Amino acid sequence: MGADFLIIGGGIAGVSAAARLSHHGKVTLLEAETNLAHHASGRSAALYEPRYDLAPVVELSLASGDFFRAMPNLLSPRGLMILGRAGEDAAFEHDIADMELPEISVDDARAIVPILNPESVTRAARADHAWDIDTDLLLQGFAREAKANGAEFHLNARAQSIQKTATGWRVTTATGDYTGAILINAAGAWVDPIAQMAGIKPLGFQPNRRSMARIPAPGGHDVTHWPMMFGCGETWYAKPDAGALIVSPAEEDPVEPHDAWADDMVLAEGLARYEEFVTEPVTRLISNWAGLRTFSPDRVLVIGADAEDPSFFWLAGQGGYGFQSCPAASQLAADLITGQAPQASESLLAALSPARFG
Repeated sequence: MGADFLIIGGGIAGVSAAARLSHHGKVTLLEAETNLAHHASGRSAALYEPRYDLAPVVELSLASGDFFRAMPNLLSPRGLMILGRAGEDAAFEHDIADMELPEISVDDARAIVPILNPESVTRAARADHAWDIDTDLLLQGFAREAKANGAEFHLNARAQSIQKTATGWRVTTATGDYTGAILINAAGAWVDPIAQMAGIKPLGFQPNRRSMARIPAPGGHDVTHWPMMFGCGETWYAKPDAGALIVSPAEEDPVEPHDAWADDMVLAEGLARYEEFVTEPVTRLISNWAGLRTFSPDRVLVIGADAEDPSFFWLAGQGGYGFQSCPAASQLAADLITGQAPQASESLLAALSPARFG
């Protein structure tokens, strides 16, 4: 028998939706790769900073807070610091207003992160309202919930064709055919190609590459309690990770959907921007990688039934905020799919609806 809900995509969007929908009917999830969270979800900076980005994203992220706080060991304190140089006052003030960060002195910032260069850093701001997310704990928690309710997860099940049927949808993969009444498109960077395969008009999603490098702890410092640091205007960022430091150029280069890797030149340029703010040069890399952050044309998530075919549901365009918004986004998706009254404002529903692109 076919599923009530057939999900394409095994990242955090698809897996969290599977957990929510598993309470309402039979769920089948198809993931193209050999493991869940292979692409963007497995390469996340893993930070919960709910005040960051456009208003609808912030609303979803804030609405996810109770879920995060209720799950033991999911969040751990990190904090956030924004840094500016001479001539960057406008960008600095924009960022600290957006993220509600109080300004501190450069000396106070250096007391927290001693490698900051007092000859280049002219302004700093810091707040505690940012936390590391244990992304594996979150993903596996949703997966266990879904499977406990009978959901089936199929790996190596890349969609080869999608047909509309009298009762819903049939997705053909190398591992077999799978059917479902409602098709949920949670395919990350591949959401538009999946829509085209299903005969649904694509909405214009754009994947963008973001590169990352892991470097040794600068100067042998204990970085455990350092905050995540951003150059104002998000020209780079750095975040402690397992005793080392992750540094990103924070680039947003449009690419086709693919298994991303870091661009060496972009990485070098980003590391150079980071080095301008610190006294410790980067002498070697431990590792590097890249992920794809996929945005809709207006850079806001798309959550809702397709305007032309309500049996095709979009759960897409997380744009790098998938983990921090997934509890609220997945609950909203499940409410809309099952006809429950959503706990969301009318303005948020309109901002997320695929109909806005019609």
